[in-house]
Amino acid sequence: MSRSLAMIALLDELARTRGRTSAAFQSVRSAEGLAEMEAIVLAAVVRARHAPTVSQIGRSLGHPRQVIQRAADSLQQRDLIRFEDNPEHKRARLLLPTGAGRAMQQDRDRQGLAVADRLTRGIDPQVLADTTAGLRLIRETMERNLREDEEERIDDDGDRGAAAAAAAD
Repeated sequence: MSRSLAMIALLDELARTRGRTSAAFQSVRSAEGLAEMEAIVLAAVVRARHAPTVSQIGRSLGHPRQVIQRAADSLQQRDLIRFEDNPEHKRARLLLPTGAGRAMQQDRDRQGLAVADRLTRGIDPQVLADTTAGLRLIRETMERNLREDEEERIDDDGDRGAAAAAAAD
């Protein structure tokens, strides 16, 4: 199987797995009345080592900033996160969890572990760990390739611009 066909097969399995896990974890999300994106953003804020910005979460998750901002605004209105001025950026505020947000995420994590335990019955934990490592490698490689493609595109645009300017002289 070619690398391209293997990637398409992987994407199909990921889509199917995501659908199954989304349905299985719906009870965890709905218990607190959070929309899926709100739950994702809350988890990202609570689990962050350093207070993230909306844009950082969006880039990390592959979602537009506006989608993350709507979820963050909703979480802030529910007193689950708060915004704080960012000393490193004038407009990009930092997102921090409130006590209520941390407590909700801890409760969601407990419930999520129970769901995960039911879903993974019969799967060797090493298979899960190896698959996680493999997916991380794939994601990191794809991110690097995308950055290189973007840098190459920018270089190509710059070279074309320089060539056009030279031709105009």
